[in-house]
Amino acid sequence: MMPELCQVTDSLLLSGSRAACSEALLTQAGVTFCVNVSRQQPCPNQPGVRTLRVPVFDDPSENLYEHFEPCADAIEAAVRDGGRCLVYCKNGRSRSAAICTAYLMRHRRMTLKEAFQIVKNARPVAEPNPGFWSQLQRYEEALQTKSHPEQSSRKSLLPDRHHSE
Repeated sequence: MMPELCQVTDSLLLSGSRAACSEALLTQAGVTFCVNVSRQQPCPNQPGVRTLRVPVFDDPSENLYEHFEPCADAIEAAVRDGGRCLVYCKNGRSRSAAICTAYLMRHRRMTLKEAFQIVKNARPVAEPNPGFWSQLQRYEEALQTKSHPEQSSRKSLLPDRHHSE
């Protein structure tokens, strides 16, 4: 089977590491930023492609939660710069799928169910392990609380409060 880059959104792609290390595929897809969600998989060594490594194993006890926000924000920054981002792990199933789902929840204002459906449609083998799934559920609750401390409804006309960090 040929390695492939699965398109989650216009600017977000998901794959396993074999596809991620194919210079031809990255060039063809116009990838400018890679999120490598693994401790051991290689990073593409390609001019014009920046890489962020998230050093976690595909183990339910790993803390992927702490990486949801920094990864989502890094992906969004790359997208706003007109780039295309590839998120990958060894098999493109659990870790990378969880990061893509978290990104959609945070920056596309989706529920966990909506976000994961889009990821799953793009890459049918996507299946975050049970530990990552419960961390995504916790993240969904945190995002709801953060954007609407006074109500549980997700739809609001008020912009998010911007605070300097």
